[in-house]
Amino acid sequence: MESDTESGQDRPTTAEPPGPSEQPERPETPEPSEPPETSEPVLPESDLEAHLAVFQREFPEVDPQVEIIVAALFRLHRRMSVAYSRQLTALGITNAEWEVLRALVLVGAPYRLSPGELARSLGLTPAAMTHRIDRMVTDELVTRTRDENNRVRVIIELTDAGRDMWVRVVREAAGFEAALLQDLGTRQRDALAEGLRRMLARIEETQPDGTGRTDG
Repeated sequence: MESDTESGQDRPTTAEPPGPSEQPERPETPEPSEPPETSEPVLPESDLEAHLAVFQREFPEVDPQVEIIVAALFRLHRRMSVAYSRQLTALGITNAEWEVLRALVLVGAPYRLSPGELARSLGLTPAAMTHRIDRMVTDELVTRTRDENNRVRVIIELTDAGRDMWVRVVREAAGFEAALLQDLGTRQRDALAEGLRRMLARIEETQPDGTGRTDG
């Protein structure tokens, strides 16, 4: 992470700087204040049928089947993201580090990419990518070396510890995902998988991702 810089600009002055015994006292940095308490209650999340009833009341032309599917997908994504985040925290790794491990594993052995290739694959700036790599090198999840055939090129390579961490994360996620789908039979899973594939293909053809890219 780039170091913070002091705010403000240097102002010209004709006064002489204070001597060693005349240095002004450094003002104390105030501690961050606690967020104000709120008396507003947190509304519980309504069930899907109640959610649909609201939309049908306020927007009568809504397609109830479409609304139920989209609302369910949105809630699944949100709850699954929270669950995955908890698992990563318990394993002592951040989501940012997990993304780098996954990108390196996906390219296959020997699990190497340049910082630029990693940044492009994750949609990050070079500076943000450098910060992630710095932390992961310190944690011995990856190494950073010069390419022997091109000393200008830097190589980021997965370590054994990084590979082991990837396996641990995937194992935890697999258990959670199996439990999530335990109420669906084989035919239901097949139908769900086919429907999601078609939805994914449709959105990848028509809607750009965070980098402005479509896969259609």
